[in-house]
Amino acid sequence: MCRNIRPLNNFEPPATSQEVHDAALQFVRKVSGATRPSEANQAAFERAVHEIAHTTQHLLEDLVTAAAPKNREVEADKRRARAQARYAG
Repeated sequence: MCRNIRPLNNFEPPATSQEVHDAALQFVRKVSGATRPSEANQAAFERAVHEIAHTTQHLLEDLVTAAAPKNREVEADKRRARAQARYAG
């Protein structure tokens, strides 16, 4: 999985539409192999991002869990600690 795509489910506050869009953009970039599509592929690229973001938003709204919501700051601290240990050299 792309390291730039973060889990979005079960956070307090819930994921924003911008976070969902950013995850969709990263997914489309990974699948297409292009950070920026050519002019000929721009419309297809943007349509894919929009459709994936839309579907992802519905998925997040429909998912159910009994677990307590995660704290964004605590999870970010955990990611930073893992990155620091990984790249400590």
